[in-house]
Amino acid sequence: MATDMTVGKPTRAILLFALPMVLGNIFQQVYNLVDSLVVGRYVSQQALAAVGASYPVTYIFIAIATGASAGCSVVISQLFGAKKIREMKTAMYTALISMSILSIVLMVVGIVINEPLLRLLQTPADTFQDAATYLHIYFLGTIFLFEYNIMTGIFNAMGDSRTPLLFLVLSSVINVVLDLWFVIGFGWGVAGVAWATLIAQAVSSILSVAYLYGKIKHFSFEEKTRAFDMPILKQMLRIAIPSTLQQSIISFGTLFLQALINTYGSSVVAGYTAAIKIDGFASTPLMSIGNAMSIYAAQNIGANDPERIKKGYRAAWYMVLTIFVITVLASLIFGRQLIGMFIDGTPDDLMMWAGLNYLVWISFCSILRGGMLTTNGVLRGAKDIKVFTASTLSNFFIRVIFSYLLAPFIGVSAVWIALPIGLSTGLAISLIRYFTGGWKKKAFAQA
Repeated sequence: MATDMTVGKPTRAILLFALPMVLGNIFQQVYNLVDSLVVGRYVSQQALAAVGASYPVTYIFIAIATGASAGCSVVISQLFGAKKIREMKTAMYTALISMSILSIVLMVVGIVINEPLLRLLQTPADTFQDAATYLHIYFLGTIFLFEYNIMTGIFNAMGDSRTPLLFLVLSSVINVVLDLWFVIGFGWGVAGVAWATLIAQAVSSILSVAYLYGKIKHFSFEEKTRAFDMPILKQMLRIAIPSTLQQSIISFGTLFLQALINTYGSSVVAGYTAAIKIDGFASTPLMSIGNAMSIYAAQNIGANDPERIKKGYRAAWYMVLTIFVITVLASLIFGRQLIGMFIDGTPDDLMMWAGLNYLVWISFCSILRGGMLTTNGVLRGAKDIKVFTASTLSNFFIRVIFSYLLAPFIGVSAVWIALPIGLSTGLAISLIRYFTGGWKKKAFAQA
């Protein structure tokens, strides 16, 4: 059900909206986590490293999908906040059509660049073929990845974070069942987890499109709703293109980091992969708060209420601080056990060392990351895309640069030591913009 975030207590509005997003993102992380657990425990450590080596490549496509979704959701949420329902319905159709075309183009590109890109990344020889197989199957499902992300953006724009959760729960259950069936039952190895992910995404995507169509067809107007509108698409592109470029550049930065990590061998890659999967769960509440702030800010800009946005921003910071404390304690107390889940037997010392070190470092950085995501959520909702982009890109550029500068002296530890340097820079940029009020001038001049 659509939720109007322009009324009621800000803390309650953000929490009720963010909680289903947290659960939804957790179930989304289940896709990657189950893939890694199954191949790590039932295939081999090299298979786990292969899935990990594939992650930065798949992240590029996820980044493009989420960047495009961001452009659509901000425009739709502002129309929803302004109660312009007919224009909002046109925007939904426009988003679905344009993103379907983009996903087909990217599917072809992904299949073509698969193996050359893995070679460029210096993927270890003992994991190369499995990584190539995983990516080839993954790219076949690109259209489902894009459609689901767009659908999630549309539902969230209307304040409905529960519907995407329901589809993700169903999809995650299918993914777990098929992972075990294909890998343990059929012995398909890495290909099995790739096919399980594709089928689960397809189910989630098709059901969410069908549900949205059934929901919005009940909106009736004297004037027929257009299926495609170029001016609305241009509005979306003004946000989607910078967001997509920003997310894509981050993805390429992740590729550079993966290339650096790959040079230290499959044990380090496996440990790093395990830590990333665990961090995916730990970072989910922070990302959900940032996304909630984006929708919250956009709706209240549409309602012309800047003071309400400030109240919501303060409430979000309290949530970030709570999550920070929980994350740090969990990594310190249970870190070794969490890393150990990914291997049947005792992980070798190098894998455990790499995974545990990265996990502890990134947990202490969660306060910086949460603050940046929350503040950038306001900036994105305000369509203050230039500063939003500068903040995010500064974080990753500095992280990549310092990783490579420090690696000759301290080895792979440079990758996690560079984390707080990049995050501190990105947070400083967004905080300056927020507290100087530039986002308000940008937002309410357009609203």
